[in-house]
Amino acid sequence: MAAADSAASTPPSSGEAVKEAATKAARASPKATATVAPATRGTSHRARARDNVRMAAVSQGLLEFANHFRQPGAPGIEVVQTERYRLTLQPDNPLPGPNSVTWIRCEGAGADTVIEEVRGLVAPRRLPVMWILDPQTRPADFATCLAAHGVHPEPHSPEVAVMVLGAEARLEHPPIEGFEIHDALADAQTFRTADAVNAESFGESPRGQTPEQLAALERRRHNQIAAGHRRVLLATIEGEPAGSAGLNLYPPHGAILNGGAVREKFRGRGVYRAMVAARLAMVRESGAPGVSVWGGPMSKPILARLGFETVGWRRFYPDRSAV
Repeated sequence: MAAADSAASTPPSSGEAVKEAATKAARASPKATATVAPATRGTSHRARARDNVRMAAVSQGLLEFANHFRQPGAPGIEVVQTERYRLTLQPDNPLPGPNSVTWIRCEGAGADTVIEEVRGLVAPRRLPVMWILDPQTRPADFATCLAAHGVHPEPHSPEVAVMVLGAEARLEHPPIEGFEIHDALADAQTFRTADAVNAESFGESPRGQTPEQLAALERRRHNQIAAGHRRVLLATIEGEPAGSAGLNLYPPHGAILNGGAVREKFRGRGVYRAMVAARLAMVRESGAPGVSVWGGPMSKPILARLGFETVGWRRFYPDRSAV
């Protein structure tokens, strides 16, 4: 999708967008309550991404965006694009996922060469990477090639569903006493708190524990501000961190929800739903037609109840050979 690769138009400033979205989300009528399951990254898929039969409110452009969008390079994000694969590296976010190999298109005999070439590029950076396969990955048995190199499916969420929701959808959520949404890019401490919530919710090791990690977090914050299209939210209840969520805006093509996480003690109160509603308000303001998200075994049912439709899939294979 060439259009989505171009630079996105400049959206409103992060702080103002967060305040406005939080206000609109808070005004939503209290109706259906969504039980918030543990945050996750990872199932199911429809036969074809182009089968837009039950999705009258979702444009064909949004479906194309969800299934074919390629993240452009940005401050702090290095992209190596070849005819056979696309390698994305974020040294200041040293997790498989942000560091990934996607859009793998090679002949069967070239699969081993691709794996060895990518590992050669990643090894000096000492970063883990996630091999992400899609329905058009070639060769079709690339997962078998990965296994021969000691790379196996992600154990908790081996497959995620690519899901979409039109920007005009209205998500109602129950009132949450003491609930607030903050712009996590506004200052270093808020950003660290949001990152800590995300790490805790996903069962990852906390970052920001050493001077080097704190410096990396601050570089990430400044890079995301400089990119212009990134939003990060911190949700609190009575002042205590409850959830965090991310959003990438690429108007007029679409937007991507990511990083939605709720701490265990606050699950079941509608925090996840409220954060989706706040981000959807930002999407409407940006002029994008809707959002795409990758839903895992636990998050997919929640997203489906909110109206998201499955239009594709991705499969994950973490590779820590360079670490």
